[in-house]
Amino acid sequence: MPASANPVPRHVAIIMDGNGRWAKKRGLPRLRGHEAGADSVLAALRACKQTGVEFLTLYAFSQENWIRPKTEVLGLMTLLRHFLKSKEAELHENRVRLRTLGHVEDLPADICKELKRVASETERYADRQLLLALSYSGRAEITDAARRLAERVARGDLAPEAITEEMLTRHLYTPDVPDPDLLIRTSGELRLSNFLLWQLSYAELYFTDVLWPDFREAEFKTALDAFALRKRRFGDIP
Repeated sequence: MPASANPVPRHVAIIMDGNGRWAKKRGLPRLRGHEAGADSVLAALRACKQTGVEFLTLYAFSQENWIRPKTEVLGLMTLLRHFLKSKEAELHENRVRLRTLGHVEDLPADICKELKRVASETERYADRQLLLALSYSGRAEITDAARRLAERVARGDLAPEAITEEMLTRHLYTPDVPDPDLLIRTSGELRLSNFLLWQLSYAELYFTDVLWPDFREAEFKTALDAFALRKRRFGDIP
């Protein structure tokens, strides 16, 4: 646990926004911004270790991102390949378990294979978990859960009136992961963008104008300091 007496979120989710604007400000191709953003992923992992955050979920690639220019999508896939190959040792060194959520099967076959391999190699680690949302959609996740429940009803092994919020939660992509306590979105945008719509119901929201490639350990800890000042009531009164 961290030395600070301030409350620390167990689970932090981040919408990593601003890579393209970071590159544009410097007269660079958009992909250079994504490359710089990969370093911020490692910075966030280091900050989690330093502060005691157990779960870090990153919105790495949405289902909507498939409509971006083909060259950018191919570049992002190449960057993901490089990240998995070059940073696996750091995951082992820091005992970080890698997991994914989303329609990962939409990704190129070699990336799917590598994701499964690294996930398998790191699944024994319990201290920290890095969850990558890939080809992810919050609405699709809820739809998939509803479809699985509907299939059980159609088979006759579940009554509609027996369906509860807890049961639907168990049919989401990562039912064993606690809901995020804190959502961070960088670059000044003020929306959820179809990210973890069910799980973020009671999360604290933190928005910053800092572009993702510039979001390093100090900015992460600033977000945690802001979280520590929040009064989480969950519908109750003080």
